[in-house]
Amino acid sequence: MNVRPISGVSAGNRHRGRKGLALVAGALVLSLAACGGGDNTGSGSDDAGNGGGKDGRDAQSAASVTIAPKAGAKDVDTSGALNVKVAGGRLTSVVVKDGKGTEVDGKLAEGGAAWTPARHLAAATKYTVHAVAEDSRGRKAAEDSSFTTLTPKNTFVGTFTPEDGSTVGVGMPFSLRFTRGITDPAAVEKGIRIKTEPAVDVEGHWFGNDRLDFRPESYWKAGTKVTVDLDLDGVEGRDGVYGKQRRTVKFTIGRSQISYVDAKKLTMKVVRDGKTLKTLPVTTGQPGYETWNGKMVMTEKLTVTRMNSETVDYGDEYDIKDVPHAIRLTESGTFIHGNYWAAGVFGNTNASHGCVGLRDVRGGSDSGVPAAWFFDKSMIGDVVVVRNSRDRTVAPDNGLNGWNMSWADWKK
Repeated sequence: MNVRPISGVSAGNRHRGRKGLALVAGALVLSLAACGGGDNTGSGSDDAGNGGGKDGRDAQSAASVTIAPKAGAKDVDTSGALNVKVAGGRLTSVVVKDGKGTEVDGKLAEGGAAWTPARHLAAATKYTVHAVAEDSRGRKAAEDSSFTTLTPKNTFVGTFTPEDGSTVGVGMPFSLRFTRGITDPAAVEKGIRIKTEPAVDVEGHWFGNDRLDFRPESYWKAGTKVTVDLDLDGVEGRDGVYGKQRRTVKFTIGRSQISYVDAKKLTMKVVRDGKTLKTLPVTTGQPGYETWNGKMVMTEKLTVTRMNSETVDYGDEYDIKDVPHAIRLTESGTFIHGNYWAAGVFGNTNASHGCVGLRDVRGGSDSGVPAAWFFDKSMIGDVVVVRNSRDRTVAPDNGLNGWNMSWADWKK
């Protein structure tokens, strides 16, 4: 049988040609083995900077990262559910972001064995987690996950005073009133951060379960700038009831003004930044209706208002529809205000039903009378201190009057 020679190889050299092809094939096999990484020494890279499989972990790293909750989880609790751990190594980086790309602050356990968020998570929010760890030989492992927090059925918010951007007197606390009673006050307090310039220690105090006030030990220093971060979105304030509020409130402390009322001498000394501006004659509560003693913070200024005795459980003793220059001092109805109907009592007789009265004219049109002058010189947050009355000291929660508590009691 005639055999046609392979192109380029003579029939006489066929045996030698096949041997040569076998050598070439062998060389190809060796080359493929070297590229394929069959000895687990591959040079591919992942997002941790190492070779690895689909899970982003270097096959040679002894570190193994786990993330809770599991990837894709829904209705995740806002507190206590997120935790990143590593076995066989230590965590070197954990980045958690919400849907807007904002990073979540967290802290590593000693030795880098675990990571937890510094605060609660927001409700109804998708979070992504990227964690990197390394073993004792510096080989890295990475893990990624995402989950979505729960959407609460019941929520609460806190209404607050003073208003954002306001300038207030040195006695103004930051006060929050919650729409639902709080049974986990520690969780709520953790969601509120207060920063001051210059720095001063500020502490909170609960009045019941729906009001939380913050103040320093002594009156604010004039010029202090206060920033309050309300991070209550996702805070479980009571079982199944979550905050839905996240905002920043800023206010500034104005000049210092403290006014001292002497219920025996029937005078009020107005002190601005340590200097007496003026001493005015006043009238305070008559026997049986004495004015509270103590420190009272101005919370509302009304050019004119109606005062009806029935609203303060005094029956039908009075109903004055046009009380001028009224400044509220307590929730129970104590004001310092203008008085045009009781001429001759100022500096002479205590004739009110518990308020502090200053001489005024009907309609409040005379800017030169004491009541108008004082009203113009006062701002929300200024303090009025009443002394030498026969009544007891005003309750700290009757208005914004926590200054009547000692610092030790305030911090309890």
